Amino acid sequence: MTTPIHVLGISGSLRRTSWNSGLLRAAADLLPPGMTIETFDLTPLPMFSQDLEAELPEAVRHFRERIASADALLFATPEYNYSISGVLKNAIDWASRPSRNSPLSDKPAAIAGAGGRFGTARAQLHLRQILYHVNMHVLNRPELMIPTGWEKFDAEGNLIHEQTREDLRGLLVALADWTRRLA
Repeated sequence: MTTPIHVLGISGSLRRTSWNSGLLRAAADLLPPGMTIETFDLTPLPMFSQDLEAELPEAVRHFRERIASADALLFATPEYNYSISGVLKNAIDWASRPSRNSPLSDKPAAIAGAGGRFGTARAQLHLRQILYHVNMHVLNRPELMIPTGWEKFDAEGNLIHEQTREDLRGLLVALADWTRRLA
């Protein structure tokens, strides 16, 4: 029997019909045996301010606790202006400080993203740089950069493209293996 793996899914989009939030909903249906996933809504997080670090806002404390209790993280990132969204960067900033006490440190992670013509390739590369800096262990392959999201998601942001669903399933299996290897 293998140890169960609990994944925290984080979407870098706040939009109700977001393709990237849809990726996390689809992931919940495609999990390999022994894996669970919960998603965290970044909406309640305030903008990062060092002035608030002495007494963390409740939403930030809750976010950090959810990260700490997860075995691995799954980031679903959109691409805004060749990078990740401000809301995702803000969340990482809150979770990464202080660096000596960051729940992100040594945590396995995987990245996926749905976008336009290039799929989120530039955002994912930038996110990898950020996660490297905060000492996370990001799965290298498979990569899941979903181009032409309008063809793969319905109007409600649900993943309807079968090959992409299979690719997401493969990413989840690889994340489970990666997490167990690093344990």
